[in-house]
Amino acid sequence: MNGAGRLRRDVVVLMCAISAGVHAALAPAHLDESTAAGAGFVAAAAALAVVGVAMNRSARAVVPAAAALVFSGLIVSYVLATTTGVPVLQPEPEAVDTVALATKAFEILGLLASSSLVLGRALAGVSGRRVVPLFLPVLIAAFSGLAALAASSGHAMHAHHHGDADARRHAHQHAPES
Repeated sequence: MNGAGRLRRDVVVLMCAISAGVHAALAPAHLDESTAAGAGFVAAAAALAVVGVAMNRSARAVVPAAAALVFSGLIVSYVLATTTGVPVLQPEPEAVDTVALATKAFEILGLLASSSLVLGRALAGVSGRRVVPLFLPVLIAAFSGLAALAASSGHAMHAHHHGDADARRHAHQHAPES
């Protein structure tokens, strides 16, 4: 594999790690909203982890195609989730947030790198040895998850605060006169 092909392969592995970390970290909050939404985040994290490990260990041409498919699916799902909603998983459109936009930017980069590997057949004749030490994507996934939690916790607290205030206001407006 030439240097550009190795770089694209490394980019796919790292973008899988970043996105998997974010999806895994945010899965519990989405499970609190609904089992279906949380399961979607768990499935996304698992798919990204499997594809990332496969990219790191295999030279089979199907692997970058699978990565491109996973990245495409996540990007399209997010567009639907923020515009029309996704039946069963997220019926109502969700608000756009910074963590999601940053994650989608990483996924777009992963999609571009994996697509270029598919189109250029840059993995042809490459051995299955690891390009990136496995501990590095795991570390990046953990860091990405922690960063996502830190960035989203302020928003989650803010949203809960508003929800509590709305509930108190509603209860006050409908309280019996004394």
